[in-house]
Amino acid sequence: MAAGLSSRALFLSINNNNNNNYHQHHCSQTFRFSFEERRRRRRRVSRSSSRSFSSLPLSLSTSNRDSSPSSRPVLCQSSSTDLDVAAQAGLDRLLKVPVSRIRNFCIIAHIDHGKSTLADKLLQITGTVLKREMKEQFLDNMDLERERGITIKLQAARMRYVFKGEPYCLNLIDTPGHVDFSYEVSRSLAACEGALLVVDASQGVEAQTLANVYLALENNLEIIPVLNKIDLPGAEPDRVVQEIEEVVGLDCSNAIRCSAKEGIGITEILDAIVERIPPPKDTAERPLRALIFDSYYDPYRGVIVYFRVIDGTIKKGDRIYFMASGKDYFADEVGVLSPNQLQVEELFAGEVGYLSASIRSVADARVGDTITHYSRKAGNSLPGYEEATPMVFCGLFPVDADQFPELRDALEKLQLNDAALKFEPETSSAMGFGFRCGFLGLLHMEIVQERLEREYNLSLITTAPSVVYRVTCVNGDTVECSNPSILPEPGKRRLIEEPFVKIEMLTPKDYIGPLMELAQDRRGEFKEMKYITEIRASLTYELPLAEMVGDFFDQLKSRSKGYASMEYTFVGYKESELLKLDIQINGDSVEPLATIVHRDKAYAVGRALTQKLKELIPRQMFKVPIQACIGSKVIASESLSAIRKDVLSKCYGGDISRKKKLLKKQAEGKKRMKAIGKVDVPQEAFMAVLKLEKEVL
Repeated sequence: MAAGLSSRALFLSINNNNNNNYHQHHCSQTFRFSFEERRRRRRRVSRSSSRSFSSLPLSLSTSNRDSSPSSRPVLCQSSSTDLDVAAQAGLDRLLKVPVSRIRNFCIIAHIDHGKSTLADKLLQITGTVLKREMKEQFLDNMDLERERGITIKLQAARMRYVFKGEPYCLNLIDTPGHVDFSYEVSRSLAACEGALLVVDASQGVEAQTLANVYLALENNLEIIPVLNKIDLPGAEPDRVVQEIEEVVGLDCSNAIRCSAKEGIGITEILDAIVERIPPPKDTAERPLRALIFDSYYDPYRGVIVYFRVIDGTIKKGDRIYFMASGKDYFADEVGVLSPNQLQVEELFAGEVGYLSASIRSVADARVGDTITHYSRKAGNSLPGYEEATPMVFCGLFPVDADQFPELRDALEKLQLNDAALKFEPETSSAMGFGFRCGFLGLLHMEIVQERLEREYNLSLITTAPSVVYRVTCVNGDTVECSNPSILPEPGKRRLIEEPFVKIEMLTPKDYIGPLMELAQDRRGEFKEMKYITEIRASLTYELPLAEMVGDFFDQLKSRSKGYASMEYTFVGYKESELLKLDIQINGDSVEPLATIVHRDKAYAVGRALTQKLKELIPRQMFKVPIQACIGSKVIASESLSAIRKDVLSKCYGGDISRKKKLLKKQAEGKKRMKAIGKVDVPQEAFMAVLKLEKEVL
């Protein structure tokens, strides 16, 4: 009996032989229980391993096992329900189905309307993810996404669903909902034939709901309206259905009402996907053409490419050719995303998958490129994607100058994963070498900075966000500048134009006044106001992008108590009264602190900057003037008083002329010192002023 005991249990059992019988009997009972428990656990593990073996393809499972009754695993005797059937089908998701039974779809919605929760439930119901592995926001695999509760990157997952006895392959792409990540949405829509439009049954149609619907319609997708969160006490599905029909123009007679959190209506959604979304075209006989819709850099395997096969087939070991970059590689690994990477031998037209080909250069496999066979090239490449246009610019500088090469490598790898990011080298006299980076919006800028710091262990300084201004010179040349340092001199420029955006704000009628006041304070030009329903209105303004890249969104949410939403589009450049505001310290211009501001805001910005610098710059042995200037005109000024030695301390009496002589001598020394002295602005002062610029601009 002692053979199965641990050394400590055996020692206790031997020592207790001489003790009372009750204690010995108690120890043996404890041992028997642990032995029985271990035997039960062993049996449970064998059952689960047999189930996982049965789900593998025949070529991977062992076929020569002993078939005697004693060697067969014991199967669970549970009643077969629909969910069990779906879960079993999920385990077989690598098995091939005809092209007519493939459905490619994505989920689009405004931020926080329940896209990720619905995607989680679809994965769970179809058995793609086991219940014990399930967690909230399963497809959001970045810590940053979980902390903020938003989706940043599109994610793909392959599911298998049995409908009327026939297995179907469903390829899901979950998309972000924030306006700054609309480029991710447009890329996912190009890889699909249909879309689930998720609308919160309590909040109704929001600004990004409309923007995403228009993107889907441009791509000729079949749209299935889904009303989510119907279990909430404040849900009004009938009102929201009417809103969708009036505002969006979709027929909602067959809209699906569901609650992703409670699991209500999920089966109806899966049935609708199969019945209403068309299958991809069967073009497997044509030369291979596959569209890259996403990629990322793996330090061990190189660039991993996510693609949708449009025409032809691709197999493991094929020699492939990237049509835009002109590079060729061998496909070492081909597979599907389910949602983890699972290898397969071949992918056909209509399927979504990934490939690894030991691609070391991030420039060789760009998003939007077309993959074809090297030996049988396609006649023409796929249209790809429209180039993303950066709207907001800022400078990124490493705190430690030695980290500049690491920052360059990190930006190249991140650009592979985020095609909307643009960057070019920049030099600053205050902060050294860095990069001028372009982003789609403020949140995009914030996310990129945080990803660089977390994923690549970099310490960064960011300058105040700015936009690209267009300057027309006297000689007729046009210069685009996102940095005040490259702005032409006042005598050489004829006019300055700035980018304008058309902004649409959807708000309850109670907050129309505060939002109109906000837009007018930001130099907005009123265009239109219309009531969508009796209690909700749409406000349309045109305003400068520079006024919006600050805290406009925060103010919008604050003044509407979180109920309003916004969506904006670029409309073009317009002439404005813009000036370059220089900061001079002791008569020397400090280039990194220069900004481009509107004439109406110049005094307020100049006053705030000079006051802040007075607090931050250490006192010198001479008086230091701090001035905000427009050209040669000083509009705001502060002065830093000199550190003075008390030269009169030894004069305890005597004539006043003696004191005047000492003070005059000190003043001459200070004057001489000021003429040759130089003020060093500390790094902390630059960082503090940059933060201030973000607040006041």
